[in-house]
Amino acid sequence: MRRFFSAVSTLLIGIVSFIPMAFAVEAPQGIAVTVDIADPNAQDGDIIVTRDNTFALSAKPYEPLMYGVIAETNVAEFENTTLENGKPVLASGNVNVRVTAKNGAIAKGDFITSSDIAGVGQKADKSGYILGTALEEYSPDNTDTIGKILVALNIQFVSSSNGQENLLDLLRTGISAPLFSPLGALRYLLAVIIVSVSFVLAFVSFGRVAQRGVEALGRNPLASRIIEFNVVLNIIMTLVILLVGILLAYLILTL
Repeated sequence: MRRFFSAVSTLLIGIVSFIPMAFAVEAPQGIAVTVDIADPNAQDGDIIVTRDNTFALSAKPYEPLMYGVIAETNVAEFENTTLENGKPVLASGNVNVRVTAKNGAIAKGDFITSSDIAGVGQKADKSGYILGTALEEYSPDNTDTIGKILVALNIQFVSSSNGQENLLDLLRTGISAPLFSPLGALRYLLAVIIVSVSFVLAFVSFGRVAQRGVEALGRNPLASRIIEFNVVLNIIMTLVILLVGILLAYLILTL
């Protein structure tokens, strides 16, 4: 009998200890800090950014100054009772985030970023700043519906290789980024250098070809067809140099 009760006790202890482990990822985790948010519409799950030395709701996709998420329910909080419009904001850990599926259904593991809906996140599908990684799926029948999913916060800049963006978008996003990782900075520096060198080589080559073509036509007007063919051939080579440089820069930014 003792052995039976002992076995049952061991089994119950094992079940109790397993439950928190199994469901730990489904609950918010982290320490929130109270910050002053003047927006009266701010609510639990909203994405917060720093703007003009204040805290505000995110208002556009891939905001580079995302700070965290309002977390009314959290493990712990450093509360500042002196703030008139104080809200607990989580900057790291797992937190429930208000999201929309307007940029596509969200699957586990998808990157989440800000959207053009104030305080609401969406699926990230191109290079830019992200809020973190989705720990739950979200695929409502109505894409205008706003729900909540658990997100592992990790605000950072990520590069995408899905081909839905061009080089100018990548460079523009990089310029707007307030801080790079060393690798990210090196990639953008190499891309800028390659594009710049390609443009310089292309224009120098084009200038030389145009000058030589004019001089050749002046010396030998009868050979105009051959000279024109050589000029066109060199122009094509110039364009190839330019396109190869742009392609290399694009690959550096997306791979």
